[in-house]
Amino acid sequence: MLVYLRLLKESFGFAMNALRSNKLRTLLSLLGVTIGIFSIIAVLAAVDSLDRKISKDLSSMDKNTIYLLKSPFGASDVPQWKREQFPNVKYSEYIYLKSAMTHTDQLGYRIFTRSESIKYGSNTVSSVQILPVSHEFIDIEGLEFEEGRFYNESEANSGAAVIVLGADVAKSLFEDSEPIGKNLRLYGQRFTVIGVLKKQGATFGSSDDTAAYIPVNFVRRLYGDNNPNLTNVIIFKPEKGVDMEEYKGEISQKLRNFRGLKAGEIDDFFINVFAGFLDIIDQFLGALRFGGICISFFSFLVGGFGVANIMFVSVKERTNLIGIQKSLGAKNRFILFQFLFEAIILCVIGGSIGLLLVWITSILLTNLLDFEFVLSLWNVLIGSGLSIIVGVVSGIIPAIAASKLDPVEAIRTGM
Repeated sequence: MLVYLRLLKESFGFAMNALRSNKLRTLLSLLGVTIGIFSIIAVLAAVDSLDRKISKDLSSMDKNTIYLLKSPFGASDVPQWKREQFPNVKYSEYIYLKSAMTHTDQLGYRIFTRSESIKYGSNTVSSVQILPVSHEFIDIEGLEFEEGRFYNESEANSGAAVIVLGADVAKSLFEDSEPIGKNLRLYGQRFTVIGVLKKQGATFGSSDDTAAYIPVNFVRRLYGDNNPNLTNVIIFKPEKGVDMEEYKGEISQKLRNFRGLKAGEIDDFFINVFAGFLDIIDQFLGALRFGGICISFFSFLVGGFGVANIMFVSVKERTNLIGIQKSLGAKNRFILFQFLFEAIILCVIGGSIGLLLVWITSILLTNLLDFEFVLSLWNVLIGSGLSIIVGVVSGIIPAIAASKLDPVEAIRTGM
């Protein structure tokens, strides 16, 4: 063991000497390893950070939540032209299913509509995401309030002109003044602010911070029930422990009966489970991770060739020394490990620089963007492990070549 520790120390000395003696050549060769480690670990860290952010933002959502609408979340066997003919779900269907469905904790209705501008006095906020929803959404989405409240069932059913603002919208409109009870203008009409949500941050490019909730019946009264520019959705939150297949079958059966679909006719609606949406996200993140690693692999390959080149040159320069070591009794494996350790140390140095660059980049991005970029211990271990693997792969052939040199020929060649 002491012999190998001494060998490791000597190899480290040779690696440092290579860096000092041939700074430009060695640094250019190690640049491939540095870029490769930086690319791979940056991709892994970015994807892991995004995954952590999504999981945190969606932690309040029940994975068994069901979205009933005319479109699927992912791929479908139904042709696109046929899906375009499917009708929007209707408010009357929401009322019917709310009374007909069993084993349901919450059932709500939402309309997807375009963004609008909201005005208060001389202040105007543009591109506010308007969320017309029924009163159940406070429980379905687990909304948390900075102040005020959500609208109740009576206000929702009557389509009262009340509004709940996201944190950023309230800040832009009212600055430091009290927003609750103030009147603002939306759709050319006056709305009363009854609540302000806690700041949440963005998810998938959108955020409740830049949104506003209003009663769904206000929008129905404004646009009607058959507006082609609106997309309606009924959201189910089943009771815990419910058999999801049976529950989906109940939704399908009751909606088919309500719509009068005959036996043999396909469903003209889609029952999307939120867990399926999470699976799509996982597939996307997996593809993103795989693509980034594949692209980074080529940088790694170049780095490996660069280190191999350094090691072949090092063997050539130290041929005389190798001959002297062998003539004094050094075994082949001693010479092999000496050069192999040197290659590993050089790659670990390059990899460490790459990890340092990822760490610096993560700090900068976290401070500049509204996104926590995290370099985990696991990613650091992956980067270190990859550096060692590249060192072994790129150094093994030069090390074997050095270990097989004939001592007499090595001394004569080096003179």
